[in-house]
Amino acid sequence: MRATPRSLRGMVSAPHHLAAQAGRDVLADGGSAVEAAVATAACLAVVYPHMTGIGGDGFWLVAEPDGRSWAIDGCGAAALAADRALYRDLATIPWRGALAANTVAGTVAGWLAALEHSHATLPPDRLLRDAIHHARHGVVVTSGGAQVASAVSSALRALPGDYAHIFEPDGRPLAEGDLLRQPALAATLERLAGEGLDGFYRGALAQAIADDLAAVGSPVAAADLAAFAARTVPPLSVGIEGARLFNLPPPTQGVASLLILALFDRLRAAEGEGFDHVHRLVEATKQAFRWRDAHVGDPATMVADAQALLDDGAALDRMAAAIDPARAAPWPHPPALGDTTWFGAADARGQVVSCIQSTYFEFGSGIVLPQTGIVWQNRGCSFALDGDGPNRLRPGARPFHTLNPALARFDDGRVMAYGTMGGEGQPQTQAAVFTRYALFGAPLQAAVDAPRWLLGRTWGDQSTTLKIEAGFDLALYAQLAAAGHAVEPVSAWSSMMGHAGAIVRHPDGAIEGAADPRSDGMVATW
Repeated sequence: MRATPRSLRGMVSAPHHLAAQAGRDVLADGGSAVEAAVATAACLAVVYPHMTGIGGDGFWLVAEPDGRSWAIDGCGAAALAADRALYRDLATIPWRGALAANTVAGTVAGWLAALEHSHATLPPDRLLRDAIHHARHGVVVTSGGAQVASAVSSALRALPGDYAHIFEPDGRPLAEGDLLRQPALAATLERLAGEGLDGFYRGALAQAIADDLAAVGSPVAAADLAAFAARTVPPLSVGIEGARLFNLPPPTQGVASLLILALFDRLRAAEGEGFDHVHRLVEATKQAFRWRDAHVGDPATMVADAQALLDDGAALDRMAAAIDPARAAPWPHPPALGDTTWFGAADARGQVVSCIQSTYFEFGSGIVLPQTGIVWQNRGCSFALDGDGPNRLRPGARPFHTLNPALARFDDGRVMAYGTMGGEGQPQTQAAVFTRYALFGAPLQAAVDAPRWLLGRTWGDQSTTLKIEAGFDLALYAQLAAAGHAVEPVSAWSSMMGHAGAIVRHPDGAIEGAADPRSDGMVATW
């Protein structure tokens, strides 16, 4: 069993070691957890471009030492030109290409809002320093990055823009050990460092971004960029025994993550890792996903109130009572897609950050803007073109997001930031990590390392089976199958199960963290 790293002055957990180190060095230079998280986020945009980038969206949850918790919604809106007429010959929005790049990128606006709200003092050039260096001088491609690049090559290499030029410079996908250099992205980050983060949306850099988007055929225009700003929002929360849990409101699936744990709190299990633990969390997931899929989308068009549901103990009791403790409910369910990066930071004064950002699919839309080197997201391909639900495409609408960073405040004073990438798997992995640590007493790193499960799809798989990693007691697989689950065994430490991480700050100032062996990450301590 791997040991849980601990420190007193600060900590960063991220799915790439260079990004974790970049955030840790900001802490060492006197930065706050928010400032460290921005440095980590910027570095991830360079060293993990298959999962995230400044052309994507991001969400923040921040716990302050005085007990306050606040959130940033960096979800970009659909372009004014993104309407049904734009897709008149199509039944659905394409997953790749210019018509998939139909929403504003909210990541950089989220950085700006988080820094302003937390009264940050370090200048942008310090926060972006390591990201600029790695973009200009190169980063060594990891095994995971090479596998993704190879898998998507045929779909992306012929798209308009600079994808092939940057990610296949020798006419083939970059392989493990190759150097990835992104000079145009380095120049863009330098401009943001020198001119200010707002330059992404207004001014000369914004115009260059808009010109590139227009040239490749995206509907996102300069006016869409100029109209956008990230929002500070009240987080969703729910109480369970011993803790209050926090997550992001719609258009994210944060309510599903909270529902799973609120329902499991009513069901419980005698011990972790056994049938009752896994089965009841899977069945709670089904209940939560049904509510999510029926109600969650752009808050402007939602009828249901996510926080009202979480506050309604009787409604939660009814949902929990609908779960059979011995049998699996049927599950013909359309999975939600998406890959992303979670990272967290904590500083010595007690600020704790849980953050997640993404370009949605691997390399997003596949559109890489030539002048700026930005990989643009395809989050807007999750919009529905027809119908009248809360996720219908409309100019200015915000799309449904799988992204949802999690935070917990325990009654004993501990604060826990945790999360993962993995689309449909995010709420499930959050539930696994949290229950193992908080309810069953597993060490934090062991809670992340332990075998996991996934109901539904992530990382290119379209099936809705219950995928179970190797490493559980062999009897569990048979018990789950006998209860009616469509069990599909998968290899241990599979990337299919996401790249999780967690940080816990104790009331005495001690900080502990965990990074996922399924990723290229680490915990960097100060």
